[in-house]
Amino acid sequence: MIDLEYLAFLENILTDNRKERFLNVLENRTKHFTVVVEDVFQMHNASAVMRSCEVFGIQELNVIEQRYGKSIDKEIAMGAQKWVDINKFDNVTNCVDTLKNQGYQIIATTPHENDCLLDDFDISKPSALFFGTERDGLSEEIMQRADGFLKIPMAGFTESLNISVSAAIIIQNLTNRLRQSDIDWHLSEAEILEKRLAWARSSIKDIKRIEARYFSEIKTKTSS
Repeated sequence: MIDLEYLAFLENILTDNRKERFLNVLENRTKHFTVVVEDVFQMHNASAVMRSCEVFGIQELNVIEQRYGKSIDKEIAMGAQKWVDINKFDNVTNCVDTLKNQGYQIIATTPHENDCLLDDFDISKPSALFFGTERDGLSEEIMQRADGFLKIPMAGFTESLNISVSAAIIIQNLTNRLRQSDIDWHLSEAEILEKRLAWARSSIKDIKRIEARYFSEIKTKTSS
């Protein structure tokens, strides 16, 4: 449960424009789709995918770091890591099992001939969109456990796109269609409150000192 008094205390420190901006952004956030990147060797690509998630309203990015274990490139992400939730997994099995248990269908993005074309993809089901390495594509385990396959239609000789480009195209297409639909894709009220609190904390300088003062005053009032 979110401490509403604490949230109000923090938001009182923020400007009205900042608070309004948070509400406007959260109104367009969704967990109906989530994005997964698997062992992306060039981390600037993973960071760019995070940036696309933030820009187009995907709240969660899942990162499988089974082989390379690198960190998100903050310069490329350009602050997106403050606003997008990053879930890290050390292997494919844990990631797939977790997302399936959360009700997501597993969708592998590949350039294969028999895959569903982007514009034909059914957006009604909560979906986890998996993107693979630049060198090898998605692992065999993901391909075997996928509930569906998705590809971007192409008219040229090139068979595939860079992962960051592919992710941007797919995320933009699906989130745009989602917002034009009557699907219930918004964050819940509890999720919105949770993000308001997290974003308020990340926006306030010297937050630890301010929190210590607040809880010290609360403790004093309680004991008196």
